[in-house]
Formats: sequence, C-alpha cells, structure tokens
Amino acid sequence: MSIKRKKHIMELLQQQGTLEIAELTEHFQVSSMTIRRDLDQLENEKKLIRTYGGATLAHPLKSERSFSDKQLEMLEQKQQIAEYAIPFIQPGMTLLLDSGTTTLEIAKRLSDIEQLTVVTNDIQIAAILMNSKLDVYLLGGRVQNDVGAVFGNHAEEMLKELHVDLFFLGAHAIHPSFGITAPTIEKAALKRVMIRAAEQVYLVADTSKFNQKAFAKVCDLSSINGIITDDSLPQEIYTQYNELAELKKVVKK
Repeated sequence: MSIKRKKHIMELLQQQGTLEIAELTEHFQVSSMTIRRDLDQLENEKKLIRTYGGATLAHPLKSERSFSDKQLEMLEQKQQIAEYAIPFIQPGMTLLLDSGTTTLEIAKRLSDIEQLTVVTNDIQIAAILMNSKLDVYLLGGRVQNDVGAVFGNHAEEMLKELHVDLFFLGAHAIHPSFGITAPTIEKAALKRVMIRAAEQVYLVADTSKFNQKAFAKVCDLSSINGIITDDSLPQEIYTQYNELAELKKVVKK
C-alpha cells in the first residue's frame, strides 16, 4: 500500500505542482504521520522537496540559454507551430511578436501578408523583416546579450500607447498550476504589458516547454485565448491542458 500511495502522490504532484499534508491525509484516509513518512522517503529519493505542511516537485527551474543554442533546437516543431499560426493572421492586422526562436519562425512567413503591421521586442525578428514591405516597429529598451530580446521600462511605456489585434506570446515554461513563466522578473513584466495591449493572445510553444517552471510568473493559462503547439505533444498532456480553461485550446494536428 505504501508503494502504491507514494506512486499516487507523485502523480498528484505532477498534476498540481504542490500538495498539502492535510489534503493527502483526507485523500488517502490515513494519518498525517503516515503521509509525512511517505513524503520523507520520496524526498530521500530526490523525487520531491518537503515544504512547511506539504511538498513540491523537485524539478529545477528552467533557465535561459543563448539564441545560438536555441536556434536549431526543436526546429522542426517550431516550423510546424509557425505553419499553424499563420492562418490566424489576416491582411491589415496589427501583430505583436514576442521575442524567441518560435516567433522568429512565424516572422519568416509574414512577407506575403498584405498591409500587415508588426511590433516586436526581438532584434532578430526585426532584422528578418527589415527588407520586407511590412510596417515594422521595434520596441526600445535594453538588449539582452546573446539573446537579442529587448525589455525594460522604455519598452513597457511604448507598449502602453499601443493596441494590437493579435499577440503571439512566447513561453519559457508552462505548467498547469503555475501557468506561464519567464526566466526573469523583467521579462515577465513586459509580457504582461504585451498581453494587456492585445485583443487576442495565443501562446506558441513546443512540447519541451510543457510541465516546466521558470522563475517569474507571467500569467495563468486562463488569461490567454489559446495555445499553438506541435503535434508531438502526448495525448494525456494535450487533454490536461485543453481542459484547464474555457477559452484555451491546444491546437494539435
């Protein structure tokens, strides 16, 4: 029974991120001492981290890597996501593109869309669109070395004066309980301002971003209109995220 209970505890942690001893004792109908013993054993096995009155997953926070490191990683999946995303864009729209290698793939496919205005905080995306006929606005602010993302107060203030039809949000990590997270407080703050500036917000993220956590929270999954991901997402994860919010849908082919 102890082995089955501990396995079930880990399944619950994967779903919720954190657990309280009180809810586990009620769930399993055992004593708090039994649950504490199970949690202590799981911590010794480095499967979780004990907290005051409960436990949390032991997975480390996902850290950020350079543009060159990320550019070719999951490239086929990112290209697939970009192909899924393009039909959301209509001629004459104002489009906001977050920084990232997935949104860069979307930018590569925009040149044939007429009367499109693009706003971005990514110098790589601005460079890709430099020779197009699109109207392109690059947010001002601090440029992150090795990544090419622009962030800070200047970028946020410029965004507060704008209103866009559609925003493709990039994510460093996505979790069913913790929502969408970014590697720094400054990046999370800018993403929140971007969300407020848009009529519709779609998260674009490959399967490696799911069930992960980064340092700073951007928003809950219910704050966006949908998620566009690649078709290698496992069915159980697809089902889990697709049921989290009424307006959120994982696009999977």
